[in-house]
Formats: sequence, structure tokens, C-alpha cells
Amino acid sequence: MNKHSKIYIAGHLGLVGSAIWKILQQKGYTNLIGKTKQELDLMNADAVHDFFAQEKPEYVILAAAKVGGIIANTTYRAQFIYENLMIQNNVIHNAYVHGVKKLLFLGSTCIYPKDAPQPMSEDSLLTSPLEYTNEPYAIAKIAGIKMCESYNLQYGTNFISVMPTNLYGPHDNFNLETSHVLPALIRKIYLGSCIETHNWEAIQDDVNTRPIEGITGKNSQNEILEILAKYGIECKNITAKKPHVRIEIWGTGKPLREFLWSEEMAAACVYCIENIDFKDVQENNPEVRNTHINIGTGKDISIHDLAYTIKKIVGFKGELFFNSSKPDGTMKKLTNPSKIHALGWHHSIEIEEGIQKLLEWYTQ
Repeated sequence: MNKHSKIYIAGHLGLVGSAIWKILQQKGYTNLIGKTKQELDLMNADAVHDFFAQEKPEYVILAAAKVGGIIANTTYRAQFIYENLMIQNNVIHNAYVHGVKKLLFLGSTCIYPKDAPQPMSEDSLLTSPLEYTNEPYAIAKIAGIKMCESYNLQYGTNFISVMPTNLYGPHDNFNLETSHVLPALIRKIYLGSCIETHNWEAIQDDVNTRPIEGITGKNSQNEILEILAKYGIECKNITAKKPHVRIEIWGTGKPLREFLWSEEMAAACVYCIENIDFKDVQENNPEVRNTHINIGTGKDISIHDLAYTIKKIVGFKGELFFNSSKPDGTMKKLTNPSKIHALGWHHSIEIEEGIQKLLEWYTQ
């Protein structure tokens, strides 16, 4: 791959895609292609075929996907399996048809069984049942891994699959209905802090930037407080000098989660597409399996401790309420990143630094 190679980044405006774009630019790559959903519907097979035929990308990074937290995965099960299958089928197949030199497919560590041995290594794939709440999304991503693997074996393509742990960072999804746990907690605790300090201007700015069910800063104070309460940001004495604010968090707080700064994931992706080929991850066994690569930190934190870490960094004085009547999801989901370590890449940003960086990005 040289600095003038034509590189198509599917999902270039998303959490990981935007970070990959930024790193490639910083490294001097000059021929990057990105298309918005309006410009190219990746679920439209004809449109994707025409795009590849016209643009003829040499390298493809498939970071486009329908993603979300436990609420979204539970509510929109059909959309998560259908849309992700359609996107990856169209992109991966056309990368083969049009002779792409290398493709990097991004999945998720939710591909691993609910009761996989911890930390989860690549050979845990398909060894027992998946976590029910995100099963449709996980099945789609497993299909993507197997599609890349199968095209490599039958057609001699060079398609690599990487499975990032939970990601967070600039351009994250802070929608309170569909976001993952970390950005959701940052937004909820930040808004709770604004309520308790009577920083109404900041609250209006927040909901103007990211409306909640159509509620913006133009709505009345009561309407805004009502919609915030629906999403677990509750205040019963707003007129008091020091309002008491309670933030509801789904589950017991006991589940352990691993988090990776999105720009580090992007750096790992760029490292893989520059340095790693299918032959580097293919074991010399009669049956070729588990050629995908975990990308993570190998460290986890409980949702309880994560919430209290965010609370401390934000400066929130109110109450955190863990609603044990809501689902926890998988209790522990920690990756074993030894394969990517052996291939030459390690993370460096720890969770406390990452939360501080994301809070600064969000408030700015």
C-alpha cells in the first residue's frame, strides 16, 4: 500500500471510520474515498456494484454498521441482523468482484459465546450459545468473519477481520435510546450535573445539538425535564438551591466491560491493513478457522466503577441508582489481545484518561 493508493472507508463519518480517516491523512495517504448514506446506500446491491465499478478502490475498510447498546439491540432485533448482513454482503462481495487488494472488516467481541472462557480468545468463536440480547447483531458479524475467511480460501482474496472490544471516543453516539453504556453515562451524568448547578444554558445547548424525541432547547423547562426523566435523569426539586438529581442506570452495575479509545482502534486498523495479510493469521491446520483478530486492552471495569469514575470526573454530586429490575447483559466480556500483541500492536490510553478526553470533546 502506497500513499497514493485509493482507499475506500465505508462508514467514514462514524466513530471508528472518522478516526481511521484522520490517521490515514496524518500518515500522508492522499486518495481516500468516503460516501454518506445519502450518497451511497450500502444495502442496495446495485448501487454498491456501480460504486466499485466506477471508483475501483484498491483497499477497503468496512467500518459501516448498524450499532447500538442493549436497549437498541433488544428493541430493533430484525433491523440489526438484516441491515448488517446486507451492508457486509454487498461490500465484501464487490471487493472480490472488483479485485480489491485487501479488505479490513470490523466486527465486535459480542461474537463470542455468553459463557466463553475469560479472557476471550479467538478460538472461543462458535463454541456455545450467544448472549440473547445482542444475538442478531452477533450472528451478522460472525457471518462477516466467515464470509471474509471463505472468500480468502476459495478465491485467494486478502480479507482481514478485526474484532474490537467496546469502543468510545470522538463522534460517539450519545443518543440516549441507542447509545452504548459509556457515552450514555457521560451524557446523563453531565446533564445531571448541569441540573444540580442550574446551568440551564448548557442543558439547552445539549438538547439543541442532540434533540431527544424531538425535544430541543426551544421547549419549556418542564418539557425538557420530563424527557430527561424518561431516560433516567430525574430531579424532584428543581427550584431548590441544591436540587437532588438521581441518575438511573440499567442493571446491577456488576457486569464487567472492557473499553478501548476509538482512535487507538483506528490506529490498530491502519496497522493491520499496512502490515498484516491473511497468511499471517492462517494456522497450518486442515480446517482453517478463527483467523479474525481481537483488538482490545485486556483490562476491564465494572459498570458500577465506570459510573462512579465518570461521576468524579464530571463533578456530579447527585445519586447514581442501579435499577436491578433491568437486564445486565453478559456479566463479563474481556478480550484476550495476545494475537494482536504478537503481530506488533498494543494500546496505550487507559480508561480514566479516555473518559476525560471524551468529556472534553463532548462539552466542546
